[in-house]
Amino acid sequence: MPKNLTLVVYKPDSQSTDEYMVYVDPVQYSKWKDGDTSIPIVDIVDSYSVYHTGQGTQGIQKTPSKQQLDTIFGTHKDVDVVEYILKNGRTQHGDLDVNAYFNSSGKGMQGLNVARGSGVVDSRGKGLHGI
Repeated sequence: MPKNLTLVVYKPDSQSTDEYMVYVDPVQYSKWKDGDTSIPIVDIVDSYSVYHTGQGTQGIQKTPSKQQLDTIFGTHKDVDVVEYILKNGRTQHGDLDVNAYFNSSGKGMQGLNVARGSGVVDSRGKGLHGI
């Protein structure tokens, strides 16, 4: 069964493709956003991990550097950055089939880039011939 995800996305400039995002529990976030400040942020966010993409929401999500966070948010403290994104971001909903991405042991990723084949890497050197 797919897990329901809500992504809260903050875009510092409307002309930029830079976006900062956190994953949240949609029910708790909705209550918190509507004014129920009794809900602790730790119950809202999936983790205090902030992700960044320079290609819009569909780009590759990476962890931003402390310098990037300081420049955009004035701090690199994860608690402050997450709270800022929750207050000023917009929500984006989607479904993720967790089993399609994680193997049964929960370790490692599978199936993320099917175009690359079975995941077997040819590490044999080709030498100088064929160049």
